[in-house]
Amino acid sequence: MPLLTVVTVLIVVGVLLWLVNRFIPMQGTIKSILNAVVVIVVVLWLLNVFGLFSSFSHIRVGG
Repeated sequence: MPLLTVVTVLIVVGVLLWLVNRFIPMQGTIKSILNAVVVIVVVLWLLNVFGLFSSFSHIRVGG
């Protein structure tokens, strides 16, 4: 994936998150949870894009 695409996706996600935080009234805890979820998803996506997340595919949780 080209670096320009990665930067564009990060900018779009950041602007969308800012718009949601700025213009949609929400309780503070819900806003914090939303921000945390978006950050975690973006970090996992970046790890996958750069090929670092695939090394964790052999780890199994549970049975």
